[in-house]
Amino acid sequence: FLNTDEHVYDSKVAFIPYITAGDPNLSTTAEALKVLDSCGSDIIELGVPYSDPLADGPVIQAAATRALARGTNFDAILSMLKEVIPQISCPIALFSYYNPILKRGVEQFMITIKDVGIHGMFIFNQDKYNLLNFHICFLKFLEETEILRKEALKNGIELVLLTTPTTPIDRMKAIVDASEGFVYLVSSIGVTGARQSVSLRVQSLLQEIKEATTKPVAVGFGISKPDQVKQVAGWGADGVIVGSAMVRILGEAKSPKEGLKELEIFTKSLKAALL
Repeated sequence: FLNTDEHVYDSKVAFIPYITAGDPNLSTTAEALKVLDSCGSDIIELGVPYSDPLADGPVIQAAATRALARGTNFDAILSMLKEVIPQISCPIALFSYYNPILKRGVEQFMITIKDVGIHGMFIFNQDKYNLLNFHICFLKFLEETEILRKEALKNGIELVLLTTPTTPIDRMKAIVDASEGFVYLVSSIGVTGARQSVSLRVQSLLQEIKEATTKPVAVGFGISKPDQVKQVAGWGADGVIVGSAMVRILGEAKSPKEGLKELEIFTKSLKAALL
């Protein structure tokens, strides 16, 4: 997947966990990154908390709210990552909303994250849109972020783009052509969060995308159980992304120590489903 000497895409199915930076606190986030790395994660998606996270379901929204209430900000996240990244082998990709990036300045943002060792970005642009047309945002992303993509490329940051069940096939082809590292297939319509089952439509969507590109395809949104991880991998996914279930463990544990212990057990169970 992401361009590092240690993590080059091969025939295995990649496990990609997501956690929210700063929940319950940044020191726990640092330890969680180490746990996820030691358990065999192939890429870690780290969410930057934002005050109006329209793409996220209640679990990740609550985590972002808690993190911001405790004073988590982007500079503090960068300081934490500067210390942690040299200690782990797994590449880290940031998930951020577009507005905070614009506030800092696209060029400076990309330079800054490159300097701390970030390898990739997932970005949601919610400007001018609301929850009802959330997926339209993804469809317009390509046209509205040329500067962002240019600066990411200049700094060696892989900008991972998302395609959804409602993306027209011609637009999907444009998205997969432009996406770097891999293509993120959103498995369901709506916000992030665990689902009882994964839509059978994912299997046919994977086939459609793979007919359009040789790039790896990772599936996320709504995947929270080992059997779901195994199912999606069996359908031909090259990577599986698990987010809300991870965030819930860390955010709702009795203590940070207990949360880290539960995270390790859960991560190992998900990773084992891919072996």
